[in-house]
Amino acid sequence: MKRIIPLLVLALGVAYLASSLRPHKPGGEFDLASFGELPVLLNGRIKPLDTVARTSLLQMQEKQVVRTADGKLEPIEWLTRLVFTPGDADVLQTFKIIHPEVLTLMHLEASDGAEGRRFSFEQLRDHVSDLEKQVQLAGPIDAKKRTPFQNAVLQLYGNLTTYQQLKYSLQDPEGGDFQSEVRSFAENYEAGVAAVRAQASGGEHDQEAASKIISQARRFQFLGDFGKLLVVPPPAGAEDPLAWKKVGESLMGSFEDGAIDPGVLAWAGMGHTWRNGLAEDFNQVVGLYRDSLASRYGEALRKTDIETRFNAAAPFYTSMALFVGAFLLAVLSWLRWPTVLGRSAVALLSLAAIATTAGILTRMWLEGRPPVTNLYSSAVFIGWGSVLLCLALEFFYRNAIPTAAAGLIGFCTLLVAHHLSLSGDTLEMMRAVLDSNFWLATHVTVVTIGYSATFVAGALGIVYIVLGVFTRILTEPVAKRITGMVYGVVCFATLFSLIGTILGGIWADQSWGRFWGWDPKENGALMIVLWNAIILHCRWGGLVKQRGLMNLAIFGNIITSWSWFGTNLLGVGLHSYGFTENGAAVLGMFMVSQLAFIGLGLLPDGVWRSSPRKPARSG
Repeated sequence: MKRIIPLLVLALGVAYLASSLRPHKPGGEFDLASFGELPVLLNGRIKPLDTVARTSLLQMQEKQVVRTADGKLEPIEWLTRLVFTPGDADVLQTFKIIHPEVLTLMHLEASDGAEGRRFSFEQLRDHVSDLEKQVQLAGPIDAKKRTPFQNAVLQLYGNLTTYQQLKYSLQDPEGGDFQSEVRSFAENYEAGVAAVRAQASGGEHDQEAASKIISQARRFQFLGDFGKLLVVPPPAGAEDPLAWKKVGESLMGSFEDGAIDPGVLAWAGMGHTWRNGLAEDFNQVVGLYRDSLASRYGEALRKTDIETRFNAAAPFYTSMALFVGAFLLAVLSWLRWPTVLGRSAVALLSLAAIATTAGILTRMWLEGRPPVTNLYSSAVFIGWGSVLLCLALEFFYRNAIPTAAAGLIGFCTLLVAHHLSLSGDTLEMMRAVLDSNFWLATHVTVVTIGYSATFVAGALGIVYIVLGVFTRILTEPVAKRITGMVYGVVCFATLFSLIGTILGGIWADQSWGRFWGWDPKENGALMIVLWNAIILHCRWGGLVKQRGLMNLAIFGNIITSWSWFGTNLLGVGLHSYGFTENGAAVLGMFMVSQLAFIGLGLLPDGVWRSSPRKPARSG
């Protein structure tokens, strides 16, 4: 049993992990998987349509799947409906609204929406003007001073704007068959332009031809101004390979070029075949368009293919489930079958570490950057670094305590990453001052490893206190092992935090001409170094014993979280990424929870169910 059960748990974990890698093709006869792999340019990055669909839905409703009366739609099928048959998308409930005053503003009841919180564009359409009035009032107010109602209004308006911009990206949703209109424009281009010129000079002209070409030009201009996606690549031989255009921009350029770009015709053909249910023709147009891009954008196509598979596999979401399983098995191992369940927990934890590693490496390849480039990737990397450090501790101590800490940290950091992903594309373009692979690979990576180690020390401290207050497991040998772990991890954290902070100063000197400027982020990094140094000196000087060491390590969680997130919420300094009400609230709750654990650690010995100072009671 000692061998069979861990192997069985490992096999189940592998099967679960493998199931997430199984290719899934949505859309029935329509090859929407290939359609989702087609590249577009958005926010300075070439990405697949699949990513556009997923990030847009996350912003609008905080989940990627669209529920319907018949089941659910994959993100790419939702986006295909939105850009080609918008009437089908307008009735889908994809806008999350939970603030009661916003519901009242839009003349809605919670019962009108899916799950009491998601509503369709059709339900919101008639009251957008009321929303715009509130947006005009809330917009000029500083973000920190806005009420929850004003924040909810701005968020909903932003989501509606994104929705409309996507709708106008590939065609005029208020017109007829877009392919027919584009062909008509191509056939009557010369006569229409001649009529317009004659009209302008006061000569004889074809009034119908002039009016038609002017009407088309106005619609094309609107598509160019309001559309969101840049889907038409530059012609072969162009100096700038990222000079992509929107459909409307490309059509307006036809007035100068005298010809319609083949890319526009391809997208119009996809829309025509989709609307008319011509699956075979749709797949053929998608394939031909992809082939036309292969010679110029072969590397981009490889990346969009891999990114689409990466999106579907969702390795970080898979890892979250594995981390929870590892944590539960580790806790159970303290109560029954310590060897069997402990090994099973390590097996699941190792699988989660492998999945997370694969996800990080894939993101690095897609982005062409080191692992940490923004807050989202820092959350993933901190969890990954913590898990690896805990696995190393488990190798030496073999008591499932590091495994429990790893499962807890891994799940929490990936949960934080999930909520950060709701703001948009996580593979965003780098800010100019951060555009340095060398410093991203040195300063950022090293200081983030310091964050990971400090959180591991704090998590082990929490385990120590929970075991002492609520169980009888914390015997003197167990307490000594946890103390040794915390001490070693704090030493590790101090070293990496110090080196990372010094490297950050050198980068700052190169970027801004000063090594240190008392920026909030710089102060936060220094606080981590000083606090870890304080812990070590208190230990060396005998100022604290085991329980005091644990409380100091837990307080390190507060300081590290402040340096990691809190400084970004201040709205000041070179490292501020903007205030968010939800971010501040979550950070505050986390700090309160850590203070609560410290409070438990300060309870007198008599309150603890077990104490390392005396043998644990039997029974």
